[in-house]
Amino acid sequence: MTKTVSAKIPDEMKAAIDREEINVSEVIREAIEDALTEQRREALQRDATTLRESVGGRVDSETVTEAVRETRRDN
Repeated sequence: MTKTVSAKIPDEMKAAIDREEINVSEVIREAIEDALTEQRREALQRDATTLRESVGGRVDSETVTEAVRETRRDN
């Protein structure tokens, strides 16, 4: 299922989009996916830092990052 989102943009921007024949839906989808990926990456880094601090540095960063990823995949 898909949902519709909308945004207000200046008339000049809409005219430029039309002139350049930009696929607005594709651009928006890609931008949102990039933003979600970045948010998820930042959350993973925060979780890994918190976990690393809680184990007192006794586990290397790669192990912590993989553990957080596995936990997120499982939930």
